[in-house]
Parts: sequence; structure tokens; C-alpha cells
Amino acid sequence: MRIGELAERAGLSTRTLRYYESRGLLPARRDGNGYRTYDEDDLRLLREIRTLQDFGFELEETRPFVECLRAGHPAGDSCPASLVVYRRKLDELDALLGRLTQVRDQVAGQLAEAAARPRCELTG
Repeated sequence: MRIGELAERAGLSTRTLRYYESRGLLPARRDGNGYRTYDEDDLRLLREIRTLQDFGFELEETRPFVECLRAGHPAGDSCPASLVVYRRKLDELDALLGRLTQVRDQVAGQLAEAAARPRCELTG
């Protein structure tokens, strides 16, 4: 398939696909006329990248998953390098959740203090 069809099927722009190609995440194959050509495996790579990015992974963090798929594994997280990225992301998310919990507790404390004070006569 050509770049336009791949972009449509993947739900991405052709510009994004060219960017992924420039970053080495999407193979750059050309036919005899010089057109970029892609197959179902390329669509699978893009879906993996998109799913990971929806989870909050940076583009470069998707590389081990893409490389794993390109190596012929059935899933992008079948390889040890992908598991390392998963673990790092979980650590990052745990730290973020801890910080959010602290902020939530602070806001709840402020609300409790504010609710205990005499009320203002203004509405709105």
C-alpha cells in the first residue's frame, strides 16, 4: 500500500509517517516508481506506536517494541528491552501518582480549613 492508504488505515497523517520514517521507526521502502510502499506489518508497527503513545510513552520509548515486532515476534513486548521500558514507565507513573496523592491531600486539607471558617456573604 502507499503512504496515503497506510496513513488513513493507521489514523495518522502522512507527515507523521514521514517523521517516523526519518526516526527509523518505520521502514523506508520504495517501489520502482519511487513511491513509498508499506504492508500489514507496517500497519501493525504503527498501531503499536499509537497504543503506546496513548499510554503516555514518548516516541523514542516505543523503539524497543517496534524493533521486537520487526524481529518477527508476535507482540512488541515479547523482548527484554520492551520489558525494561514498561518497568521504567511504571516507576514514572508510580512517582506521578505519589505526587498527585500529595497534592490531593493538600487540597483536601485546604478545603477542610476553608469550610471550617465563617462563610462569606458573596455568592457565585
